[in-house]
Amino acid sequence: MSEERYYADEVPETHQPWVAAADRYQHLEYRRVGSSGLLLPPISLGLWWNFGDDRTFATQREILRHAFDRGVTHFDLANNYGPPYGSAEENFGRMMRTDFKPYRHELVLSTKAGWDMYPGPYGKLGSRKHVLNSLDESLQRMSVDHVDIFYSHRADPGTPVAETIGALDTAVRQGKALYAGISSYSPERTAEAVAIARDLGTPLVIHQPSYSMLNRWVEDGLLTVLGEHGLGSIGFSPLAQGLLTSKYLGDEPADRVGRGSFTDDAVTPENRERLRGLAKIAEERGQSLAQLAISWILRPGGVTSALIGASSVEQLDENLEAATKTDFTDDELARIDELAGTDAAVDLWKVSADL
Repeated sequence: MSEERYYADEVPETHQPWVAAADRYQHLEYRRVGSSGLLLPPISLGLWWNFGDDRTFATQREILRHAFDRGVTHFDLANNYGPPYGSAEENFGRMMRTDFKPYRHELVLSTKAGWDMYPGPYGKLGSRKHVLNSLDESLQRMSVDHVDIFYSHRADPGTPVAETIGALDTAVRQGKALYAGISSYSPERTAEAVAIARDLGTPLVIHQPSYSMLNRWVEDGLLTVLGEHGLGSIGFSPLAQGLLTSKYLGDEPADRVGRGSFTDDAVTPENRERLRGLAKIAEERGQSLAQLAISWILRPGGVTSALIGASSVEQLDENLEAATKTDFTDDELARIDELAGTDAAVDLWKVSADL
């Protein structure tokens, strides 16, 4: 990369410390995570895309600073976010050593282990060895001594659930995580994991599933399980990997950038018509389609927090506005259900949740 880079022990003498906005807690209303004492902003910032070494650090810093200035206290990472793997945590670690160091106590930081990180038998899935080794490596990259939430990133069919959840329990008892969570677990595996964690004495507090108007598998039992056991929820991919944006409202092909994108099967003429209908509802509400999608998963009965990405400050501000308009009329909800009540082939994670 062509930009000048420096680290905490190389900061020029002329560098002025960054000071967060004094009114940062005046923008958002924080939500309780299930029955725990933890509060999250309705919009959380995910570093899955846009924070690897393929993006300039100056842009990353601008987005992260602005997010915190607007009240976004939760930053979500995982061991393999990048590209390359690990680089998102490393870049965030640079922010922790400089800009965010005075504000660590105001941040909710999360990371995960479970998806592929490095070759060999110990670089992925849910074994105790991988989960705990991965956390140690993440803490080093992030330049922190603990995270606030540590997740099992996915269910592992080859490892007993008790082993994976036991590793989360160990992480909390070692002081390397304050809370434990799971991601993309089916309703049945979630109930099993909750029972094991409760017996160990480190209750799970949060589940991170994929969720959007076009990907509603969580409504088939998972949200009920979370409610019964007092878990909060944070939905990732609320924009269905970009499908729920203005990009696909026309008939022309749209470029897709990034990994994990939905297949071309989702961009059918029928789905484009579906998106146009949703965009009309959004327009009637004074919103963009993306704002409608985020507001919808934050509606009463939805998730605790929506996990969004951002490639610019402007995009971040647009998404943050969605948190101010989460009430829907019965007619709006019925029209949305009619247009988007079935899976539109955009989910890449439900298979892992079914394991």
